[in-house]
Amino acid sequence: MTFSDRLSELQNIDADSFNRIGTAPIIARGFLILIACAVVVAASAHFLVKPQFDELAVLERKELDLRTTFDNEQAKAANRVAYVEQLAEMKKTFNVMLRQLPNKTDIESLLVDLSQTSVASGLEVEFFKPEQEISKEFYAEYPIRISVTGQYHEFGKFVSGLAALPRIVTLSDIDITDVTPLPKENSASGPRTALSGSKKLQMDLIATTYRYIEEGE
Repeated sequence: MTFSDRLSELQNIDADSFNRIGTAPIIARGFLILIACAVVVAASAHFLVKPQFDELAVLERKELDLRTTFDNEQAKAANRVAYVEQLAEMKKTFNVMLRQLPNKTDIESLLVDLSQTSVASGLEVEFFKPEQEISKEFYAEYPIRISVTGQYHEFGKFVSGLAALPRIVTLSDIDITDVTPLPKENSASGPRTALSGSKKLQMDLIATTYRYIEEGE
């Protein structure tokens, strides 16, 4: 049978031919089989293949996240030795700085140093009062309220002397006032004025030193 004959049979297909599928022409039966196969393939793709692709996409995203995590952890592991060495160096530096803070026994000698520094600077100590110690996380602040009288250059020597101490001392709440006595009147020469450079000043401040808190304290 030629192709033109097959085409002629296909054109002559009617509804009754589908009802008599068993006796339908070969082309009609082939056409129906193709449609059935297409329906089966489409259904299989929708209900079986598509969920597999969706699951594959989820797994690919999960794989990408795991690769990123792996790369980050691998970088940390590769630099672990450098991190350990850096941490050891930081601990060493911290301990050195911590040892610059006095302990309990050094506080007394430091108080003597502060008092001697003020006297050596030519200042008159009005009062020298250690305040209550303030505890922090790993160190304690030890404020000392000081009041001295003198002149500007003597105040400068005093501050320089504190900076030269082997321990850390910070100054705060600095207040300088003029306490020069008023001149007495003299009937022969009239009122007297204070000589230039003889002004008497009073400096009130808080000198704070620090000590490290020992283990078990």
